[in-house]
Amino acid sequence: MSGNISVTAKQLRTPRAAAVAGLLFAALLIAVLTLFLSSVPKDPLEKGAWLSVSVGKVVLAINLIPFAGVAFLWFIGVVRDRLGEAEDRLFSTVFLGSGLLFLAMLFVSAATFGAIVVVYAAWPDSLANSPTFALARAFAYVVINVYAIKMAGVFMMVTSTLGLRTGFIARWIAILGLVLALCLLFGSQLFDWSFAVFPAWVLLISGYILVDNFQLVPPRRA
Repeated sequence: MSGNISVTAKQLRTPRAAAVAGLLFAALLIAVLTLFLSSVPKDPLEKGAWLSVSVGKVVLAINLIPFAGVAFLWFIGVVRDRLGEAEDRLFSTVFLGSGLLFLAMLFVSAATFGAIVVVYAAWPDSLANSPTFALARAFAYVVINVYAIKMAGVFMMVTSTLGLRTGFIARWIAILGLVLALCLLFGSQLFDWSFAVFPAWVLLISGYILVDNFQLVPPRRA
C-alpha cells in the first residue's frame, strides 16, 4: 500500500512543478505586454519616436519573451498530462498546433522588434523615416495582433472544449474560456489590452491545477 502511495506522490510532483511554469508564463507575458503597450504606439504606421524614448523597455520585453515561451511549453505539457488517457487525438492535434503556432508568431514578432532595435542602434538617423522600418513595424503588428491573438483564441477554445468533455478543469473555467476565446477571435481589435485575456486565463487554469494537485496529494505515513 505504501508503494502505491509513493508512486502516486511521484506522479503528482511533476504536474505540480509544471503548473508553476504556467503561472510564470502568465506573469512574464503580462509583463511583456505592459512594457510594449506603455512604450510602442498601437498605430503600425507611427514614425518610431519610441526608439529614442522607450527603447530600454522594449529591449527588456524582447529578452523576457524566450523565457515566457519555455514556460508556455511546460504549460502545454501540464494540460496533456492532466488529460492523460482521456486525450482526444483530433482535439489534441488542434490544441498542440494552435499553441505552437501562437508561440512561433510571438517569437517572430519579438524578433522583428529586436531587428528594428539593432538596426536603429547602427543607423539612428535614417531608420525611422525609411520604408524598411515601416514594413517591419507593420509586419510585427499584423503578426501579433491578427494571427497570434487568433491562435491564442483557438488554443483557449480547444482547451476549454476538452475541459467540458473530460472534466480535467472545473466546468465554470471551461465555459469562461469559451466566452473569452470568442472575444479574442472576433473582438480583439476593439481593445488595446485584449491580448492580456490569454495570460490571465492561463493563470487561472494553472492556479486551479496547482491547488487541485495539492488537494490530491496523499498523506504521508510513517
